[in-house]
Amino acid sequence: MKHSNMPRGAGHILIVRARRIWKGLSLCLFVTTLAYFLEVAEWLIFGKIWLEALVLAILSGMVIRTFRVPSNAFQPGIVFSARYLLEMSVVLLGATVSAASLLSVGPALVAGIVVLVGVSLISSFGIGRLLGLPCRMALLVACGNSICGNSAIAAVAPIIRADGEEVASSIAFTAVLGVFVVLGLPFFGVATGMSGGTFGAFAGLTVYAVPQVVAATAPLGLLAVQTGTVVKLVRVLMLGPVCFGLSLLAPLLPQQETTVPETGNGASGVFRFVPWFIVGFLGMVCCRSIGLFPASLIVPASQVATFLTVVSMGALGLGVDMRSVVNAGPRVTCTVVLSLLMLGSASYGLLVFLSFG
Repeated sequence: MKHSNMPRGAGHILIVRARRIWKGLSLCLFVTTLAYFLEVAEWLIFGKIWLEALVLAILSGMVIRTFRVPSNAFQPGIVFSARYLLEMSVVLLGATVSAASLLSVGPALVAGIVVLVGVSLISSFGIGRLLGLPCRMALLVACGNSICGNSAIAAVAPIIRADGEEVASSIAFTAVLGVFVVLGLPFFGVATGMSGGTFGAFAGLTVYAVPQVVAATAPLGLLAVQTGTVVKLVRVLMLGPVCFGLSLLAPLLPQQETTVPETGNGASGVFRFVPWFIVGFLGMVCCRSIGLFPASLIVPASQVATFLTVVSMGALGLGVDMRSVVNAGPRVTCTVVLSLLMLGSASYGLLVFLSFG
């Protein structure tokens, strides 16, 4: 009898927690599988992937929720997937970039990228607010537009405590506009007579994701692809500093109820001010830069990060009311379009100023 009141061991606690989350986690994995299946179907039918699995996971989760809202038994696993798996993916994302990327494009362009990202963040946020977007949604769109699209939105969301509907709206409409940018950019490059290097830099400054940069620059040759990829990676490096700054500003944002529960309530030390996963992200960048992270693991780390992000986006979709996303559509779309036009103009002006290429 005396042993009945003894504290449970760590192993028992982990088992209890695993039992609580497995049901919701299994549902999120099902949504993820469906998203990848739809992505493969796109490739087989159209020969191209218009909407990546990350976006399809959100949409699939939203459709499932429309027909049947997951019961309370699923919520712990959905919460775990939406928050913790996303934070893990941000840490792994740090392994895909290195300080060497900065050195390869030259100090002038690096400084220009830093200024460009800052100007784009401020102006995109201002456009969103002028069009009536909530503060957090305007921040999400601004970060996605200015840095690296869906990945930036997913990374920033837990820092500013954005709810699932804001994340889903931002990603869904940003992704659709991103597809049109990829399709239209090569025509712009040809019409303006850009060289391969100049067009690659222009694409790296404006297109959202690294794979999209490759797709957009491929028609103009290998030099355009290489230059665009390097410039884009430098732009991705801005994710760490931006997230750090937003973590300091987050307490000043208006309080709201969120569908993505907060974590880290008991954090101490540096994690009271900077989320642990941003510290992890920067740590991974440093490890990659000084050679502590094996080169052979970079691609697997990127793939795992992508998979975890897709799972977390499926979880977010399961908590989103599709009607609210549709209602937000016109304002988000206008914000993204105007922000893209501003970013494209500023990027072109920067390259002309630097006489790049």
